[in-house]
Amino acid sequence: MKKISLFIALLFSGLVGAYAQTTWTSDPAHSSIEFNVTHMMISEVTGKFDGFEAVLKSDKVDFSDAKIEFTAQTSTINTGIDKRDEHLKSADFFDVEKYPTISFKSTSFKKKGGNKYELKGDLTMHGVTKPVTLEAKFNGTIKDPYGNTKSGFKVTGEINRTEFGLNWNSALETGGVVVSEEVEIDANIQVIKSVDAGK
Repeated sequence: MKKISLFIALLFSGLVGAYAQTTWTSDPAHSSIEFNVTHMMISEVTGKFDGFEAVLKSDKVDFSDAKIEFTAQTSTINTGIDKRDEHLKSADFFDVEKYPTISFKSTSFKKKGGNKYELKGDLTMHGVTKPVTLEAKFNGTIKDPYGNTKSGFKVTGEINRTEFGLNWNSALETGGVVVSEEVEIDANIQVIKSVDAGK
C-alpha cells in the first residue's frame, strides 16, 4: 500500500512538473509599446502607451510554447502633444473613461525559422475583440549585472483601427483623410524571469 501511495505521489509530482511553466514579466524601464499612423497622407505620427504590463509563460528556452498576455492603460497614451493626446482619449477615439485598457491574449506562438516567430492572439480594444497576427523576433536571453535573467523580443504588425470601432476621421480637400485606418505596431519588450522559477 505504501509503495502504491509513493508511486502515485511521484507520478503526480512528475505531472505537475511537466506542466509547470516559468513566468516572465515585462521590465518597463527597458520596454516600449509604440504605434505609427499616417497623418494627412504625407507623414507619420508616432505614439506610445506609457503604462503597460506583459506576462509571458513558457517552459522552453526558445519560448516556442509561450503563452503571452499584455495589457495597456489607454489613459497613458502619449504622442508628445497634449492637445492631440486629449483628443485620442476622448470618445472620438479610445474613450478611456469607458474603455480603460487594451488587452492581448495569445493563442499561438510558432517558430518560423531562426529567431523569427508568428504570434497570433485575441486583441481587445474599444470593447471589441478580434484575432490578430503579429510578427515577433526573439533577441536572446542574458543575465544582467544584478543577477536577473532577461529575454528580449521585438513585435511588429498592422491592424485596422476601424475594425475595433475607432472610426473618427476627416476628409481632406485634396483627397484622402486626416488619419489612416491602418496602424503599425512596433513593440520592444524585455522580460524578467521570475525569481521563483529557479536559475
